[in-house]
Amino acid sequence: MSNPTNENGPPPTPLEQLRTLAAVETMLTDDLRHIEVYTMDGLLTLFWHGPPEADQVVIACGGAMGGVLGPADALYQKLGVTLGADGYGLIRVGYRVPNDSDKCVHDLLAAADLATRSGAKTFITMGHSFGGAPALQAAVILQEHCAGVVTLATQSAGCEPAEDLASQVPVILFHGDKDEILPLQASELVRMVIGGGELVPLPGVGHLLAEAAEQIEARLQEWIPEKFREHG
Repeated sequence: MSNPTNENGPPPTPLEQLRTLAAVETMLTDDLRHIEVYTMDGLLTLFWHGPPEADQVVIACGGAMGGVLGPADALYQKLGVTLGADGYGLIRVGYRVPNDSDKCVHDLLAAADLATRSGAKTFITMGHSFGGAPALQAAVILQEHCAGVVTLATQSAGCEPAEDLASQVPVILFHGDKDEILPLQASELVRMVIGGGELVPLPGVGHLLAEAAEQIEARLQEWIPEKFREHG
């Protein structure tokens, strides 16, 4: 069980602040761990691809309903397999309380904290829809440990704390122009708030990004390692 440190010690880390009741993990494959953390606020689920000692790790999160596979035909699972084979880590985060922005940001930071204890030094955060805001907010808090941010059909609400982030951290924003939930203008607004970033409009693509699944996956298989190398 994780307990906050005493008042005379250092402040508790995000992982310690979870108020953990119990945790269990198992290896699903040789390079995929499934971790469940039972807390007073709900169950935090992590699927951790790649070597546990990887020093470069992607933290990926879902939308307002949660989920761990990602949009674009299970993008997070696919990237986890390919990046893991190349020595990178990728943690798919299942929120304790979906659609609670503060708790979801905390969940991403707890995942980063856990990875840091195994040797991780640099992170890229990635989020779909509602998850774009937690991904951007977590990047602000990770500061110099963040090598990039990926948003996928992001909402604009909750992105305000990332004002001018793109002047310090590379950001790429994918958005379909036929999104039936959040219009392309949401990513355009986010780009204005964060002070830049690369906006990738996807013609004829809806909110789940399935029509552009191969395009997005191929681009991120190049973009993620590139940003880790540049940060290093």
